[in-house]
Amino acid sequence: MRPYEVMLIFDAGLEEETIRAAVDRYAEFIRSRGGNPGRVDRWGKRRFAYELRHRWEGYYVLLEATAEPEVMEELHRMLSLADEVIRHKVIRIPEAALKARAAPAAAPAEA
Repeated sequence: MRPYEVMLIFDAGLEEETIRAAVDRYAEFIRSRGGNPGRVDRWGKRRFAYELRHRWEGYYVLLEATAEPEVMEELHRMLSLADEVIRHKVIRIPEAALKARAAPAAAPAEA
């Protein structure tokens, strides 16, 4: 299994509960395929630098997960078809970045 980050941009006009249900549905999809959905970071509403699908604002959510590549390809397809998602990006986190994240956390413990 590999670590991934999924950035989701939802329509800002949606209710908070609708966005939460959609994120839970995507996390459950990952879990049902043998993956492990991790931390969900809700950034909230942010203004776009340019217009996307006739909108100037979106609700950002960052989802971390570990899963097989086939699961994330299927999630990508699902997000492409979802009406509530304006834009999304699935990124595999490189091993070097994972080690760099863990190194600063370990450094104060050693001192």
